[in-house]
Amino acid sequence: MKSAVTEIPAAPSDIAREHFSAEFTFETDCWDVHDALSKGADFVLMDVRSPALFAKGHVPGAINLPHGKIIRSKLTEWPEETLFVTYCAGPHCNGAARGALRLADLGRPVKIMTGGLTGWIDEGFELETADS
Repeated sequence: MKSAVTEIPAAPSDIAREHFSAEFTFETDCWDVHDALSKGADFVLMDVRSPALFAKGHVPGAINLPHGKIIRSKLTEWPEETLFVTYCAGPHCNGAARGALRLADLGRPVKIMTGGLTGWIDEGFELETADS
């Protein structure tokens, strides 16, 4: 008797490789973002939550631009090839994907930081607040 795990067979290795390698073109993780920020980031980290939530706690070095406010005129200070990395509250929130979609619609390179703020905290990394 097959379990729910094995009832549907795994994809062939060549298809699995293609799928999992493609994920890295769309996503990065909190650890890699933290490491890059400590060395001088070559991307813009964008917190797409509200200004009130951003003020309560955000990733140090992030800018705040709520996903609904991402428009071409707000991006003019960065060259067209600038990579943006979006994040929101965490896996329970789709704000990072909404922000990434808006950036992609504007022709901007973009990735999502998986885990969002929840992942950042789970890794033990510090937050910055409006008071700090």
